[in-house]
Amino acid sequence: MTGEERLKHHAETAFPYRVIQAGDRVRCITGLGHSNAIAIEGETSLILIDCLDSDERGKRLKTLLEDLTHKQVKTIIYTHGHPDHRGGSGAFRATAEEIIMSSPRKPPLKYYDRLSDILNKRTARQFGYGLTDEECITQGIGIREGHAVGDGVYDFLPPTTLFSADEEERVIDGVRLKLVSAIGETDDQLFVWLPDDRILCCGDNYYACWPNLYAIRGSQYRDIAAWLDSLSAIMSYHPDILLPGHTQPIFGREEIQTVLGNFRDAIQSVLFQTLDCMNRGMDMLEAVSSVKLPEKYRDLPYLQEFYGTVSWTVKGIYAGYVGWFDGNPVHLDPVPETEYSREILGLIGDISAVKARIRELYRAGNFQLGLELCELLEKGGHDVRKLKKEGLVSIAETVTSANARHYYLACAKEIELNTPQ
Repeated sequence: MTGEERLKHHAETAFPYRVIQAGDRVRCITGLGHSNAIAIEGETSLILIDCLDSDERGKRLKTLLEDLTHKQVKTIIYTHGHPDHRGGSGAFRATAEEIIMSSPRKPPLKYYDRLSDILNKRTARQFGYGLTDEECITQGIGIREGHAVGDGVYDFLPPTTLFSADEEERVIDGVRLKLVSAIGETDDQLFVWLPDDRILCCGDNYYACWPNLYAIRGSQYRDIAAWLDSLSAIMSYHPDILLPGHTQPIFGREEIQTVLGNFRDAIQSVLFQTLDCMNRGMDMLEAVSSVKLPEKYRDLPYLQEFYGTVSWTVKGIYAGYVGWFDGNPVHLDPVPETEYSREILGLIGDISAVKARIRELYRAGNFQLGLELCELLEKGGHDVRKLKKEGLVSIAETVTSANARHYYLACAKEIELNTPQ
């Protein structure tokens, strides 16, 4: 199967709409929004862990839960601050009395707001907000967000209780639970342990594909070592049921230990391999070429690259640990790319030969090298927008990562919009 075909199959099977009974008083709702929602029945009310991604979907969730339980949501727990887990919370504005969220363990860099324009642009590209359903297929770990398909907008309720301890035990409407800080996909991540039910709600520190250990929309370094510690902490509770923030629940203590153990160990292998490559003096791209997911993990269904990728992980680790400089003195102060490109093209002489070679590479399926030659021509002052767009659309069909697909197609559309007809 092509990358596109594999992604379509993943979209059809990974997050169908389901209301899953997890124990006597816990339900997990999948496929109603981009993320999952988990409802716990208290004595007189509901505790809701995450609220889907839009106001319209939040309203549907509210109606569903009230029909099933004849109780109202009075407590909301956010597993983290991503908007796809909070965007439907406004639907519960009239009944929610307490909204719990963890405070970030590492504050965001100051003045991040000065990057809002470019980060918003890159976010839209990563998630495919400007693409059609056919182009987008899926957002990798869930159905498309409501605001991307005309199904509502974000409507956030702010937290009333900021959880700042490493862990805290609570009894809420007769339900014993434990909140545990767990840095991972975000620095404000927490998981919820229900000891009487032996259920653990892990947020986005596990979902059933290779995780976004680096987000191509642009983000601060995601501390992978801390993420590994959080996975070990989750495993230490030996839950009977694991309810993630995306994709399907896992049932059975032994199965959960196996899946989380493989998930953790695969990530750790990539981390350690990357650090070893760096320690041997490799540059970033050499490390990417060298690091391989061990064979025993490659075919596991919950480690496929439908969201993040191993190569992005390697690059994220490299930049996170040592920054932009790879140790090669030639790279300390390189000439501008435009100057370098013009020098190379001047040596080549025949621009038409370069364009012909790009077309040959495309026909052979080597879209990446063809696109890099397009960059050489573009930086050298030549108009190759049509060739570049063709390469971006073609490479998008080969990848399994929804984020990569979206980014390629979004940039191809931008070229089309900016090219005179």
